[in-house]
Amino acid sequence: MSLSDAKGPFGFLHKDNIVAKPGFNRWLVPPASIAIHLCIGSVYAWSVFNPPLTRELGVVAPAGDDWSLSSVVWIFSVAIVFLGLAAAFGGKWLEKVGPRMVGVLSACLWGGGFVIGSLGIAAHQLWLVYLGYGVLGGCGLGLGYVSPVSTLIRWFPDRRGMATGMAIMGFGGGAIIATPLKSWLLGLYSEAPTFLGMTGEVATSTENGRLFVEQNGQLIEAVSATAAQAGQIDGVVANGLYAVGTGDTGAAATFLTLGIGYFVVMIIAAFGFRVPPKDWKPEGWQPKPESASAGMITRSNVHIDQAMKTPQFWQLWLMLCFNVTAGIGVIGVAKTMMSEIYGTSMPLIVTAAFASTYVLMISVFNMVGRFFWASTSDYIGRKTTYTIFFVLGAALYMSIPFFASATASDPSIIWLIGFYVATMIIFTMYGGGFATIPAYLADMFGTMHVGGIHGRLLTAWSTAGVLGPLLITSLRDMSVNSAITDLAAKVDPATFAEKFGAGLDQLDQLVAAKTVTIARLMEIAPAGTVDPTSSLYNTTMYVMAALLVVAFFANLMMRPVREKHHYRESDAGMSAVPGE
Repeated sequence: MSLSDAKGPFGFLHKDNIVAKPGFNRWLVPPASIAIHLCIGSVYAWSVFNPPLTRELGVVAPAGDDWSLSSVVWIFSVAIVFLGLAAAFGGKWLEKVGPRMVGVLSACLWGGGFVIGSLGIAAHQLWLVYLGYGVLGGCGLGLGYVSPVSTLIRWFPDRRGMATGMAIMGFGGGAIIATPLKSWLLGLYSEAPTFLGMTGEVATSTENGRLFVEQNGQLIEAVSATAAQAGQIDGVVANGLYAVGTGDTGAAATFLTLGIGYFVVMIIAAFGFRVPPKDWKPEGWQPKPESASAGMITRSNVHIDQAMKTPQFWQLWLMLCFNVTAGIGVIGVAKTMMSEIYGTSMPLIVTAAFASTYVLMISVFNMVGRFFWASTSDYIGRKTTYTIFFVLGAALYMSIPFFASATASDPSIIWLIGFYVATMIIFTMYGGGFATIPAYLADMFGTMHVGGIHGRLLTAWSTAGVLGPLLITSLRDMSVNSAITDLAAKVDPATFAEKFGAGLDQLDQLVAAKTVTIARLMEIAPAGTVDPTSSLYNTTMYVMAALLVVAFFANLMMRPVREKHHYRESDAGMSAVPGE
């Protein structure tokens, strides 16, 4: 017996056993789809975990053995990679077994991935977090993502864009719930580290770039927390020196709680899935002629394996990949980016709470964009919709460096508003691209295997999940290192040695141990020195705009699939249902 057997022990999950009876209300299916996507969509709030995971040992500030931001960001990337891979392989299986079985397996993988990730954080074993959240959780993401799409397209053939928008809207909105929930749980489970004393009031020494405090004849590794860092953990009331390895950021317990909660919700939602009877259509509805909607909607079908032989599949793959690349890297570091660009120039406005709200608003506009743009595409056509994405998106990405640079010389709120508005519009189109692509696929290849084709197309998301964070983190790291080198050259060597307990000749060691940062160098920089933090992401934004220009031309050349690729019942070696 296997999971694919309709008469096996798991047969009650098989699509043959969840066919809706006559009179079933199709509007009962979208809530189940949205619930699953709300759970897995919490991946978009990953940046909330970046600060606690990068100071798991130091708690209030990163310690020498703490994980770096670049290593933590890649957990998100691995999850997206396995999302695409699971969707590619699971999409064909979905067509055979149906959405309920796939949804149940998704719940086990997504919830279980959080639990294993929790163990990795508690043991400070990064590979376990990658395995749990990244690999297993990513597979759960992919299966949960594709499970409702083809089902909803079949329930709503009259409004394909709206149907996929409803389902995928939940994925974009998952972070709306997850962001405050994660922040609340982190605060609930966090514990203050041991306070060793105020900076300058206790004896300290530096060894191999690390800071130590001597107490009772013993050297205790310490971190120096600024006033802003001290306010991140409940119970920490003063800036100063804190013992490494004491206290708790609350990340491990938060992972465990979320894993259990998501599992329960997704299991309940999966049992809400039903599939329509064969050849079902809404009462009184007739398909539009092929000339409708700008001539890009076909009434024929293309087999899942044949679809990958068409140029249209790879054009859509490139469009999705570059659209996602341009947004996903920013999403992964959204909270950090907002804090770095505006936190130093506008500290009274851009607080930690403001940055968290920024992540939340990204999710809001991401979610709204999914439903708005997908529904709009039913009227203006998918090709026109994507043209708007790429033209307007490129212009907005190029505007971000302007707002960031203007802030450095003139910290006016008008530049913050411009930055905020530009990024929010970008994320409506980022989400809209995801929600509209299944309808675009159905227009080009028909509905017969749209779930499986969609799954294979999501390998573009996997590629973007690597490319986006790689671009934004590598370019940011280059900018940070260059900025630190420039600032260090401007400070007085004696002042530097007094501040950090070592000379400029040990700069690389001090940077590697996170003792020297841009913020701490600015404290001793000559008066009038411009803080370079706000320009750390400029180059990245120009690269993102260039990617959208390439995607624009891929969409511009889109044409209907040639008739030779259409599925015919007489085709040898192919079946209407893959795997049978």
